[in-house]
Amino acid sequence: MAGTALLVAATAGWYAVGQDGAKPGIAAADGPGPEGVSKPDHPAPAPAAAQAASDRQAAAPAADRSQTRTDGSVAAIPGLGAKFTAQIPAETAQVLVASGQDKNTDKNAVTLWTRTPEGRWLAGETWQGHNGKSGWTTDHNEGDLRSPIGVFSLTDAGGRKADPGSKLPYDKDPSFVVSGTGFFGDQLAGSFDYVVAINYNRVPGNSPLDPRRPMGSKKGGGIWLHVDHDGPTHGCVSIPEDKMAQLIRALDPAAHPVVVMGDASTLAL
Repeated sequence: MAGTALLVAATAGWYAVGQDGAKPGIAAADGPGPEGVSKPDHPAPAPAAAQAASDRQAAAPAADRSQTRTDGSVAAIPGLGAKFTAQIPAETAQVLVASGQDKNTDKNAVTLWTRTPEGRWLAGETWQGHNGKSGWTTDHNEGDLRSPIGVFSLTDAGGRKADPGSKLPYDKDPSFVVSGTGFFGDQLAGSFDYVVAINYNRVPGNSPLDPRRPMGSKKGGGIWLHVDHDGPTHGCVSIPEDKMAQLIRALDPAAHPVVVMGDASTLAL
């Protein structure tokens, strides 16, 4: 999460602070837990939308646009080059694309694409999102304030609020709580009301609160999709609350959903 967040979970007996400094026994942002959240007792988470959609379509390769059928489906997801398209598993039928305009910006456009029975792709709504304050990186490290670029599976959801109708395993827990302000004074309260864990340096099949980091703590972790707070994050991707609830309802484990995330120029490779 962004800023000097004070994350409190009194009932679980822990809390964490953001970038102003770590204290003994307190997880720093982008540390053992979701950008600062840890839960020791858990098992071993731009432009306006219409304009963003238009911009994404305009930026798509001409070949992609020419392949659009009357039902709106395309043969390939616009904006994704051969490198990233090849990383999408063959069994995947849901691809969430989070694409930033520039490698150093904190705003992006987020669209859920669904594969048709014919193997073509249909776009859902495009939502305004935020990512890490310093932009994107192919070599994410703890505290660099950049979101990791790549293709990551989406297997686990949760939040402070009740399950909005998730098909993914959903962990409702009061530990999904954050307060304080972000980098630009944005209010962080409610940011973890709904989350989906991005499977970067985590163990899939567990609550987003699971603190394990298979690649080690230096590579950061706790990278989530979560509720937008009108400001940049430490490395997560955020979208408006109603869209997060909509996304959680839409994601289907039978579709093996993944997120493809990064800046537009890198994703086009």
